Amino acid sequence: MSHTIPMTKESYEALQEELKRLIREERPRVIQDIAEARGHGDLSENAEYDAAKNRQAFIEGRILELQGKLARAYVVDLTGMKPDKVVFGATVTLYDTATEEEVTYKIVGEEEADIKLGKISCTSPVGKALIGHKLDDSVKIKVPSGLKEYEIIDIKYV
Repeated sequence: MSHTIPMTKESYEALQEELKRLIREERPRVIQDIAEARGHGDLSENAEYDAAKNRQAFIEGRILELQGKLARAYVVDLTGMKPDKVVFGATVTLYDTATEEEVTYKIVGEEEADIKLGKISCTSPVGKALIGHKLDDSVKIKVPSGLKEYEIIDIKYV
């Protein structure tokens, strides 16, 4: 049995939109491209045909992948909840006690994580360490560069 994938609402909706676009636009377009390329004669030396077939294989694979992810998705909706502790989907502002800098992260699923966008995985060392802590808690986290100490200065459920 496949496991569920925790996902934020915005990520779930983005995957749904991508799936719709692939099915409604990309799939018909590549089928048309294949038909046109087929009309150009000898398929054994037809680069357009090969490219279109490869694109079709990619599209069909991505459709199956998205359908699988969406079927296993567990959407975490924090609407209306009081942001009193760090949970999946929370946006957390931390104060680094060593550097005296603030950093803000959103705790997301592995699929959504992108450090450049401030999104960290709930399974990352920082994500795991933060979950369950409350506002003003001090959290020590083992990271590759050593031990970091953060104070949780803000929690939002957005």
